[in-house]
Amino acid sequence: MKKLIIGALVGGLILFIWQFISWNFLHTSQMQYADNQDEILTMLDGKLEPGQYMLPRMPEGASMDDAEKYIDPYLGKRWMQISYHDNFQMSMGMNMFRGFVIDFVSVFLLCWLFGRFREIDIKSAVMSSVAVGLIAYFTISYLNSIWFETDSLPDLIDAIVPWAIVGAWLGWWLDR
Repeated sequence: MKKLIIGALVGGLILFIWQFISWNFLHTSQMQYADNQDEILTMLDGKLEPGQYMLPRMPEGASMDDAEKYIDPYLGKRWMQISYHDNFQMSMGMNMFRGFVIDFVSVFLLCWLFGRFREIDIKSAVMSSVAVGLIAYFTISYLNSIWFETDSLPDLIDAIVPWAIVGAWLGWWLDR
């Protein structure tokens, strides 16, 4: 159990450090700056409740028979997704703590999975770790990028590079 905990702690730290670097350098295309951000924020002020929105969208309770009436006028025009919050906060402490806990739990689950293998070496650990990262990427980030036309290349890199490093670490550590 000690080997599992140490493996998960170090692996979680690897993921955590990668995510810090990744969000500072790779994900800029997913958080672009708008020159007129003050104007946009002012325009939205008081018009939305906190939440996530897709514009245009049919109103709640509208039937599929009404789809043509609600959707056709917007075809070929602009659309957007909005994550609207009414209170900007920069308290990173709890978010970073939660992020590390999730990284630890994720690598712990991977260690548990490796414990079910007959034997583990660096090659099989790297390949299996990358497979786990790619499964998450394909079923979440990539699928969302298909429907919402977003840039998922940073997420693909995040699914491969850190999970390969974690796999190498676990392959070395768990095979000792």
